[in-house]
This record gives sequence, structure tokens and C-alpha cells, in this order.
Amino acid sequence: MTEKPFLVSGRNTLIHKIRKLDLLVINGEDHPPVVVTHKGIKEFVGKVPENKREAKQLDMEMLDVTSIDVFGEEKTLLFVQTINGKEYKVDYSKYGTPLFIKIHQENAF
Repeated sequence: MTEKPFLVSGRNTLIHKIRKLDLLVINGEDHPPVVVTHKGIKEFVGKVPENKREAKQLDMEMLDVTSIDVFGEEKTLLFVQTINGKEYKVDYSKYGTPLFIKIHQENAF
């Protein structure tokens, strides 16, 4: 089994671990996907890959937070820690505003 490019921490935190793979975070059908890179996080624009194989070809790992091996349910609030040491807050209830994705914490190395 290969190593996953992310860790799940607590009830709503994801930790990105592998620099060469971006995370494409899917949170149910009603929420927009977000992409996590080694530099940060933003709303994903473009066509969502049909399956994990297609995502791998784009150097992405598709991550469905509703799957049982992640959180098992949709999240209104999601925290994502990136490789560069920043933790972002993704508040799906604030989609369409500047508060949708914000830096929550910035760790100094």
C-alpha cells in the first residue's frame, strides 16, 4: 500500500504531506471543490476528474471528505494545514465571500 499524501486530524482537519501531489478536496455535491498545493489553497476551477486515476495523471489526489476513510460526512468548516506551515480555514457557509478561504494560523519554522 502506498503512503497517502494527507493525514486526517481530529474531526475536521486535513494535513497535506506530499509536495509533488496536490489535494483536490471534494465536500459533497453542493460545495465547490478546493485544491491544496504546497503553496496554499484556493477554489478549484476547471473540470473535476472523473476518477482517482484521472486525478493522478494531473498530479492530484482526489479526496472526498464524505468518504468513510476521511470524515464520513460533509463539513461546513474544514481546516487544512499546508506543507508551507500555514493552516487555512475553509468555511463553506461563507462561499462567495472573502471569508470562504482564510489563513487561520501561520507557523514559523
